Amino acid sequence: MKPSRINQIGPPRFGIAVHALVWLANSGGVLSSAVIAGQVNSHSTFLRRVLALLTQFGIVEAREGRDGGYYLKIPADRLTLADVYIAVKSECTEVCTESDVDCGEAGKQLDYALERIMSEAEDQTITWLKRYTLADLMQGIDFGPLTNHPTCNE
Repeated sequence: MKPSRINQIGPPRFGIAVHALVWLANSGGVLSSAVIAGQVNSHSTFLRRVLALLTQFGIVEAREGRDGGYYLKIPADRLTLADVYIAVKSECTEVCTESDVDCGEAGKQLDYALERIMSEAEDQTITWLKRYTLADLMQGIDFGPLTNHPTCNE
């Protein structure tokens, strides 16, 4: 089966975050959001939002100025995929928890039951992701040279 970002599990930003972190780890230095966006086939503005979340959680750091960009703050062999998942999930929990729809008492009970199940599934996902580091994911990947895809940049 061909991998697809359409059927991924977890927050939509998780896949982009992991890809960006892999490129940062592979570079061993500072990369601009435009260069990272070119590597992960994403728009720079969207990527900067993802990188802002990773910065908030101390996973990456932003360097300002002419030679600025982002760099990995946690070594790839110590950064788990669970760390990344939790960082990018944080925005969705703040924005996506309220529903304006009043479904009645039965609807509220169904929502509560579904929330319990989904919470348990997410706990299991995080436990599973703790088993893997960024370095584990990078093993055996031929990165080739860094390129900058102009169609993905601003």
